[in-house]
Amino acid sequence: MNSDGIIEIPGMILLFACLLRCTQYVVKSHIKQIKCFWLAGILIFVAVIRRELNYLPDLLVPSDFSMLGQSYDWWEDSVLTVIYLVALGLLTYSRHYLWAVLKNVPVSLYLSVTVLAIVQYMGENAIIFPHTFGEIVEELAETAIYAIALTYLWRFKLTDYESCLVQKLNYKFNHANN
Repeated sequence: MNSDGIIEIPGMILLFACLLRCTQYVVKSHIKQIKCFWLAGILIFVAVIRRELNYLPDLLVPSDFSMLGQSYDWWEDSVLTVIYLVALGLLTYSRHYLWAVLKNVPVSLYLSVTVLAIVQYMGENAIIFPHTFGEIVEELAETAIYAIALTYLWRFKLTDYESCLVQKLNYKFNHANN
């Protein structure tokens, strides 16, 4: 584990909790579009967790690893790209549900996450912050973002959005038949 590994532990716990909450929503959902939305969420959290566990390949994969003539880094990037593309496809498929969710998120939440993302970037790249302090700032900002995500996921009411999507789909279906 790298030097700031201990400060990453709360963030990892929050990410796994977010992953489990998305999994719970996939299981609870009865509409295909909603299941796809939450499955995309699972894939996104899997990708973020993998990026946060960036030290694992050094521990588990030999430095001369090669499969079908490609290095571990190539395979990792390829698999993560496929995960991102599948998640994007699922979000596109569930775009009505995605829009219903996004338009009901308070603007203050968007602003808070944006500010934290900027602070995280500044800490990671030692902008304004000294390098050693910047690592701590980066990890604390990431942890705060993950805490916001978990809080939002925990307070999310699946039934509210499910009924809204059902009404919208019924409306489109009824007008398509007339």
